[in-house]
Amino acid sequence: MIKNMRRYENLHIFLWLIKDTCWVLDAKLAGLLVAVPTILIAFHITWLHRHDVAELLHNLAVCAWICANITWMVGEFFYNDSTRSYALIFFVIGLLFVSSYYFYYLPFVESKKIKDESETNGEKRVSSLVGKMMVRNRSSKK
Repeated sequence: MIKNMRRYENLHIFLWLIKDTCWVLDAKLAGLLVAVPTILIAFHITWLHRHDVAELLHNLAVCAWICANITWMVGEFFYNDSTRSYALIFFVIGLLFVSSYYFYYLPFVESKKIKDESETNGEKRVSSLVGKMMVRNRSSKK
């Protein structure tokens, strides 16, 4: 499917920068046209990373941020800059995604996984040592 994810992500950044440049230059049609692939690729990247919680939450935040940018841009283009409060909703949603990772998932879920893995690896080492000792004891008794 996507042979080089990093290049795909870089293409997304390139489109995002073009969209924002069109916004600053007040190039309405170009800004709207580039906004479509920018948000579509952002959601596609999010979908591709859906199995990795860290990537998923960060990419969801990026999608929310781009939605906020597009809402704000459209407001400046066509609605006398009256859509900032709607854009703020998307910014807050993005912050909630990232905050849930840093304040819940990372300290509680991820740290528990690491602890469980280290305990499991410790049990494996102990059982391996016990097994080696039993083999040595058997061979020394003969």
